[in-house]
Amino acid sequence: MSSVMDFLSTPIAISLTVILALLVIRSHTRRLGTENKKRYHPVVTTFLNVLINFSRLHDYMTELAFKNKTYRVLNLFQNYVFTTDPANVEYFLKTNFSNYGRKQINMPKISNPDLLQGLYLYTIMSDCLGDGIFAVDGAKWVHQRKVASNELLTKSVRDFSGAVFKTNGLKLARIISEAATSGQVIEIQDLFMKAALDSIVKVLLGIEVDTMHGTNKEAIRFSNAFDVANEMTLYRCVDFSWKIKKLLNIGSEAMLRKSIKVADEFVYNLIKSKTETVANSGDDLHLKRRDILSRLLESGQTDPKYLRDIIFSLFVAGKDTAASTLTWFIYMVCKHPDIQEKIAQEVREATNLKDNSSIDELADNLTEETLSKMQYLVAALTETSRLYPAVPLNAKVCSSDDTWPDGFSVKKGDIVGYHAYSMGRMKFIWGDYAEEFRPERWLDENGLVQQESSFKLIAFSAGPRICVGKEFAYRQMMIFSAVLLGSYILKLRDENKVANYRTKFTHHIDGGLYVQASPRFANASP
Repeated sequence: MSSVMDFLSTPIAISLTVILALLVIRSHTRRLGTENKKRYHPVVTTFLNVLINFSRLHDYMTELAFKNKTYRVLNLFQNYVFTTDPANVEYFLKTNFSNYGRKQINMPKISNPDLLQGLYLYTIMSDCLGDGIFAVDGAKWVHQRKVASNELLTKSVRDFSGAVFKTNGLKLARIISEAATSGQVIEIQDLFMKAALDSIVKVLLGIEVDTMHGTNKEAIRFSNAFDVANEMTLYRCVDFSWKIKKLLNIGSEAMLRKSIKVADEFVYNLIKSKTETVANSGDDLHLKRRDILSRLLESGQTDPKYLRDIIFSLFVAGKDTAASTLTWFIYMVCKHPDIQEKIAQEVREATNLKDNSSIDELADNLTEETLSKMQYLVAALTETSRLYPAVPLNAKVCSSDDTWPDGFSVKKGDIVGYHAYSMGRMKFIWGDYAEEFRPERWLDENGLVQQESSFKLIAFSAGPRICVGKEFAYRQMMIFSAVLLGSYILKLRDENKVANYRTKFTHHIDGGLYVQASPRFANASP
């Protein structure tokens, strides 16, 4: 990250930043002073402080949220409003959904409007995500959401993905078995990232890349490049100079451009390969209809750029989110061995396995019926998502002046967002033990998972934008977790380790997570 922060290290940059911050505050004060009939959320910080605290952004924003449920952050040309109030979140994600999107509006009149264009969400994200579902609004968003819903929720894709998750769960388990036998430490976040990439590529494209065993160097390069692009894109939100860096191809923007080039090359090659396979498959409908790209090609979608943008967005939804949640889940069950043991016992009971059953037998018994019995596992994964949401921060653009349920107003052009990471730690939402890991909070008196409002547990968004891949993600996480915890006892290499995140769009543990595994039953076969 040091190369990203180079801009901040020069006296000229620091002086310029301070001057600009003062100008913003002065302009903001004058503008709001003319509208004294409206109330606006308190201004608690500036973009300069956010930039300084970027490496601990989510904890910094949580500290602010403890004092104010909703607050304003002054940026150079754009004001930000962040909330942890579920009523406000429901209002702009559902009640007045049409007023909050991603497109740029209300362009200030300055000599170089193209420079300002980069401060808006669509332009910030589009270099990486193109016109994918996470970057667009309107007809494009509606169309892609419909496509994603139609594909992810079909029985054929559900059955196909379940088989893929079992296969890759077994690969995970065997890698861990080898490490356990030799006493090696496992960096499990990297392993989850590879397993999730292998799974999503197989489900989307029907192609084996096998990054878990390192046989596909191009896929590993893609995964690494995609992680860098993820981080550098988020950095644009707080770096007012990114447009200049992009023009000069320096610093974080040079890293972003290089990473996108590597990722694009990989995805376009896969699209080309799959297009040729489908074209030569003749009347083999089974081959055509298993994976999502084949189904899209069969439906007449052949534009490589369109397919690339859909695939990139589904990679974000299906790779990083599941892998990051699984990593935090393993971290938490290692910190709470009693919870880990309870999950393992539930898995064995649900699958009706004996102590000497093999990993393959365990995987074979992970049917829809047995998974539905694993209520405590669902609760533990949900509790992980509450405290460590895969996408900790999300934002929209306000299209016209509005007043929220809390009585405060927002202005046309404001960036408004909810901070899921903070919301998971708010006592006014979750009670006095909000910051503790307690899967039981999700279970009723009969031990069954009880649902909370998605505007409180916002990890998968809510309203019209609720994640269509939520069921897909839970299926993958449950299968991987059941295979691993049903077969192995996992411990942190350093049991005193406190994990820290790396500030990105998705919530990764900085430096990875190192664990040691031992067989849960001495006489069980691998």
